Amino acid sequence: MRKQLILAAAAVIGVAGGLYLASETEGTPGLPEIDFAAVEAMREGDMQKLQFGVDRGSDVVFVNEDGSDMTLAAFQGKHVVLNFWATWCAPCRKEMPHLSDLQSELGSDTFEVVTVATGLNQRPAMERFLDEIGVDNLPLHTDPNSALARDFGVVGLPVTLILNPEGYEIARLIGDADWASEPAMKILRALVAGE
Repeated sequence: MRKQLILAAAAVIGVAGGLYLASETEGTPGLPEIDFAAVEAMREGDMQKLQFGVDRGSDVVFVNEDGSDMTLAAFQGKHVVLNFWATWCAPCRKEMPHLSDLQSELGSDTFEVVTVATGLNQRPAMERFLDEIGVDNLPLHTDPNSALARDFGVVGLPVTLILNPEGYEIARLIGDADWASEPAMKILRALVAGE
């Protein structure tokens, strides 16, 4: 019975994964087509966990580091690496310096790493977290009720989404990764270039 349940769960996951990847061929109206097969072939190392597909955007409100409300529309026109993290998340501590390096390397008027602490994360703890790992170039946005994370289907941390300039998800990676690695840089440059 247990084996049957495991096989059934694997089938559901396979179908869901197929639907997620199938959406990449449908495209988003008004957006340039991306050759996901070519970009997918670039996956090596941690980037093998990267799943491609145009999925969805979100207009859910979260909290800017200055305390004001904001939505992802604030990043319209930019490719965004959107990372969901929390102060209690050990893999986030490992991953965050790589995201910082990515922002230093590729950050521009057309590309930004956006970090959002989801759930209950107090500002002093967030500042201490980043200070302890030597990160000073990433924002302290928060999603206190996890509304944005839920809207994107985030159920564990860390999760990183790649959004196109229209705010639609084009890829996601569950778990931590070295975002400053050569495979990551190669993939992100290709996505930004629309290759």
